[in-house]
Amino acid sequence: MARSNDVRRRVAALVVLAGLTTAGTAHAQLDPIEIMNRVQDVYRGQSSHGQMTMEIVTEHWSRSLTMESWSYGEDHTLIRILAPAREEGTATLMADDDIWNYLPRVDRTIKVPASMMGGSWMGSHFTNDDLVQEGRLVDDYDIEITFDGERDGMRVWEITLTPKPEAAVVWGRVEYTVRQADVLPVSVLYYDEDGEVARSMEFQEFERIGGRTMPRLMDMRPADKPEERTTMRYDAIEYDVGIDESFFSLRTLQSRRR
Repeated sequence: MARSNDVRRRVAALVVLAGLTTAGTAHAQLDPIEIMNRVQDVYRGQSSHGQMTMEIVTEHWSRSLTMESWSYGEDHTLIRILAPAREEGTATLMADDDIWNYLPRVDRTIKVPASMMGGSWMGSHFTNDDLVQEGRLVDDYDIEITFDGERDGMRVWEITLTPKPEAAVVWGRVEYTVRQADVLPVSVLYYDEDGEVARSMEFQEFERIGGRTMPRLMDMRPADKPEERTTMRYDAIEYDVGIDESFFSLRTLQSRRR
């Protein structure tokens, strides 16, 4: 009986060791580019439809926006404000290389030039580029794992993104912290061209939503005004919703409802 129990313990130990070895191998196989692609895909699918709440706090005012969003692949995104009433219907569309804003109060559609992609979206601390998630980071940045180990009791990668010489990007450097257990982002630091931190973002509320685990809340703060912030929380999201490129048109942009 004692011999049988000893055998069982040894088998169990081997199973655990095999599992740890397999997990370690899986992480070791991830290179920096694959990690960043997976991080960018956290909120993406072949198509998606979601609802978010954005809260903006500045030195002089604060407000909350309820928004609805649709996406298709990497190059098509539509975001429409549902509330408050004075902003209802205001929308942003990305279709291929074009970005458009629709202002319903004046019934005007404005094409956003490339030079404005780094500008604030609706007075928030998110930029136009942040909201439509244009492009792949791996296309514009050289990517390197600069730390692989434990921070605050959690194994993470710290990944440094340096702009490629020809890239038309705002930041002088971007640093991601990604937890190794599930390759989900923990935080991002954005540096200006002088090497100073310009803003930071933290990911919170890691929960199961839309059939996948993801951080439901993003908290963005400017470095020069730490008392200010913009938080965006996914209230609901679903993937593979049966839309295609034809949905992302100026006609859809200008309509109050889908």
